[in-house]
Amino acid sequence: MEFITKSVTETVELGIKLGNLLNQGDIICLNGDLGTGKTHFTKGLAKGLNITDEITSPTFNIVNEYEGRLKLYHFDVYRVNDPDEIEAIGFDEYIFSDAVSIIEWSSFIRELIPDEHISIEIKKIPEDNINFRKIIIKYNGSRYNYIKELN
Repeated sequence: MEFITKSVTETVELGIKLGNLLNQGDIICLNGDLGTGKTHFTKGLAKGLNITDEITSPTFNIVNEYEGRLKLYHFDVYRVNDPDEIEAIGFDEYIFSDAVSIIEWSSFIRELIPDEHISIEIKKIPEDNINFRKIIIKYNGSRYNYIKELN
């Protein structure tokens, strides 16, 4: 499914809607160029999980942890040079837990991502407008059928 957001606020609001639907152990793979709004979308998702902490990109930590309705693990693997590097921090223990995991730049570690996950791609549209985004949400696995409720 595709959504067009026309502001940062609308991008955050879509994240909130998804966050309200998420269940324990859900895995979200988030991709898009620099500056497309991945962290803003994650901030909304965290609000939907009733997380009140300030959400920041874990670019230098690889993962940040937050407590809310469900625990959230927020990964940013942009600076990961080798999938072995992320495996060394116990990636499997994180993503196969009861927490929700959102992984920015997941395409960099594609071989470590389970088959069943939610895939989100954010694109700027049109190229000369700084606010408009196309957000494409797909899912693999029947556990994610609830995504249809986003429409």
